[in-house]
Amino acid sequence: MTDSNVQSNQLNQQDETTHFGFTTVAKEEKVTKVAEVFHSVAAKYDIMNDLMSGGVHRLWKRFTIDCSGARPGQRILDLGGGTGDLTAKFSRIVGDKGHVILADINNSMLNVGRDKLRDTGIVGNVHYVQANAEELPFPDNYFDCITISFCLRNVTDKDKALRSMYRVLKPGGRLLVLEFSKPILDPLSKVYDAYSFHLLPKMGELVANDAESYRYLAESIRMHPDQETLEGMMKDAGFEQTKYFNLTGGIVALHRGYKF
Repeated sequence: MTDSNVQSNQLNQQDETTHFGFTTVAKEEKVTKVAEVFHSVAAKYDIMNDLMSGGVHRLWKRFTIDCSGARPGQRILDLGGGTGDLTAKFSRIVGDKGHVILADINNSMLNVGRDKLRDTGIVGNVHYVQANAEELPFPDNYFDCITISFCLRNVTDKDKALRSMYRVLKPGGRLLVLEFSKPILDPLSKVYDAYSFHLLPKMGELVANDAESYRYLAESIRMHPDQETLEGMMKDAGFEQTKYFNLTGGIVALHRGYKF
């Protein structure tokens, strides 16, 4: 076999594989593996969010809402919205004439979100859709705002997903990506690593009876693009006036971009 054929085969293999945490898997396998993680953690997802972040995730989500520009009557997509924290807030903002879609690829998370929101009386302007971020089942130019929180790192083809979001966003609309990112201070990064790889799996084992899923969580964060790289990916997908905000020292970042 010639060198060029060897290189071609290596490139083809790279095109067909992706990462699941620190492990390399076939692309079609990642969807199943991620689904297994969230089927496992769905019931304890909200409790673990509070424990893992000390409740700070609520402030990150409040900042996201503040940056959304959401107004009465708008259509909003809470993509990968899981248990519906952002959906609940958007539902109150857009009112009876507005429309919020809580979309998630994982039906276990979607069911938990639906039950939680209905138990709090949120029913009229919220709809639930099981959907893959890479192939959103919505018309072009449909939403005023799209949020995707703590989900993009789990998507197999992030570039494809960003293009799909761009397509369904209205001209003038905005995308907000809230995601774990790269700490901007070295001492914080070291403490965060120790917490992520030692304490987090133990918490998962004690509370959710699942250390492996939370070990994947820590690994998936490290494999996610850093702030500058993700901003570049958004630009490549067509978004303009992109900007990111480091939260809690860059442990989390909120990226914002517009479609014009």
